[in-house]
Amino acid sequence: MWNLIAWAILGIIAGAIGKAIYPGTQGGGILATMVLGIVGAFIGGTLFSFLGGGGLNIAASAALSIPSIAVAVVGAMIAIFLWGLITRSSSV
Repeated sequence: MWNLIAWAILGIIAGAIGKAIYPGTQGGGILATMVLGIVGAFIGGTLFSFLGGGGLNIAASAALSIPSIAVAVVGAMIAIFLWGLITRSSSV
């Protein structure tokens, strides 16, 4: 139960920071921000473990620490970029 709450808080924080840093405007409300942040935590955690030499592991941390938030924000920005590519190509 507490792990889910930590994921939600991490997702809101990472998604909000990622949306604020990423250039341009992104739609979506608090739910989209939370989902992008949680997806970003998985993307960031996986890339961090891969670049750290641990191999390609699907990983994320629900700990509310500065490093985990930073990794989740980078992942959220990647998720925002990928979401923009998907929605841009489907609207043509």
